Amino acid sequence: MAKVLLEMKNITKTFPGVKALDNVNLKVEEGEIHALVGENGAGKSTLMNVLSGIYPYGTYEGDIIYDGEVCKFDKIKDSEEKGIVIIHQELALIPYMSIGENMFLGNERGKSAAIDWNETYGEADKYLKMVGLSESSRVLVKEIGVGKQQLVEIAKALAKHARLLILDEPTSSLNETDSRALLDLLLKFKEEGLTSIIISHKLNEVAYVADKITVVRDGATIETLDNRATEISEDRIIRGMVGREITDRFPKRHNVEIGDVNMEVKDWTVFHPLYPERKVVDGVNLNVRKGEVVGIYGLMGAGRTELAMSIFGRSYGTGISGTMTLNGETVELKTVKDAIKKKLAYVTEDRKGNGLVLTNPIKINTTLANLDSISSKKIIDKDKEYQVAVEYKEKLKTKAPTVEQNVGNLSGGNQQKVLLAKWMFADPEILILDEPTRGIDVGAKYEIYCIINDLVAAGKSVIMISSELPEVLGMSDRIYVMNEGKFVGELASSEANQEVIMQSILKSGKGE
Repeated sequence: MAKVLLEMKNITKTFPGVKALDNVNLKVEEGEIHALVGENGAGKSTLMNVLSGIYPYGTYEGDIIYDGEVCKFDKIKDSEEKGIVIIHQELALIPYMSIGENMFLGNERGKSAAIDWNETYGEADKYLKMVGLSESSRVLVKEIGVGKQQLVEIAKALAKHARLLILDEPTSSLNETDSRALLDLLLKFKEEGLTSIIISHKLNEVAYVADKITVVRDGATIETLDNRATEISEDRIIRGMVGREITDRFPKRHNVEIGDVNMEVKDWTVFHPLYPERKVVDGVNLNVRKGEVVGIYGLMGAGRTELAMSIFGRSYGTGISGTMTLNGETVELKTVKDAIKKKLAYVTEDRKGNGLVLTNPIKINTTLANLDSISSKKIIDKDKEYQVAVEYKEKLKTKAPTVEQNVGNLSGGNQQKVLLAKWMFADPEILILDEPTRGIDVGAKYEIYCIINDLVAAGKSVIMISSELPEVLGMSDRIYVMNEGKFVGELASSEANQEVIMQSILKSGKGE
């Protein structure tokens, strides 16, 4: 029988007015990959923050027993000294510092006040090689992609002599190729004796990599499933997470008539804002009809977000050329304000950085894109603001005690609903949704899919960008396939499948 490396017993954690964890128990064996799954707000990240010392001893009840010893961590440094290292969903790397500097920040190599740079970069290169990165540790972090940054975080954890590695949504920003490479790396480390806890909403990845799966719901442990004895299906995991069967992951649309074209772009070309000789969108032609969901799928770096942002009031890029027509009228949208006036909305993939003001309450975030509707003579009517926010909170089933709650205190799925509410209140005719379900659980995803269906049923048009191919296939009426800045395929939903889409990408170029 394998040795139990970690046991968390009867962990209870309360925030003002909310019991986030209620007698949670978790047992992790040495050398296994243990998945922690549950809906947004279930308590997964809170539990890991207790384990890593982010919530210090004394702020919670219960015991942490690690390697046979009861631990009372006061800070994250204490848990790291024991070999417990957490990698958060939001990567903690400084773009304008080198990879090596990032890896040993706070853990510097050298004596007294002098950093030994030869040792720093030599050690960094050694750990980079362990995770399969060929880049020099002297390269700036901003020069490498998100997938490689995730590997730098793992190398950084290994440099701290990790015995237990905690990864919170490690593949949420990665394409399928990079995600599978990361999971295979965890399996390799498992063979070498490293223990991992992985938090993920991508249940196919959980089923692929995990030895055991612990389900958390409403702050309590529901069950632990053994994926080694018999392969656990995604549907079985979902039942534990949401407490019921979800028979259809993608709700059907009924009696939605697809109407006339209401937006068309032709020969749309965009250059990089910092490297103006680099073309990021190359001669794209796109149209969307009233009542239609158009999917855009492509691998990381294909140019999907750059296309969407350049369409939305030229909020990205330089040297933009091509034509845009809205309802048959040729328009030139030079600013975001122009785009909003013409009834366009863009729901960003980066809800925390660009979409929401996390330090402000729900009510302020909900009305930000349409302040004129709640103002008189440039003065905001606070009662109207409150009423609008309550209306959208109820319409989108946002879980929060009140619209006075700061958005930063909400789970990812509920933050996404506030972001959708913000743009729905602007009353757009065309919504561009960029990774609308990134990092949120299966139950919240289903609710957002229902919102999308309601929008097109009301005659709106939706352009949905997603890195999750099943989502694109399950929700789109028509799909554009994008690679290296170009559209390389256009498929009706009836003729689209994963194989056809991936073939379009591979045939068009290197497909990396």
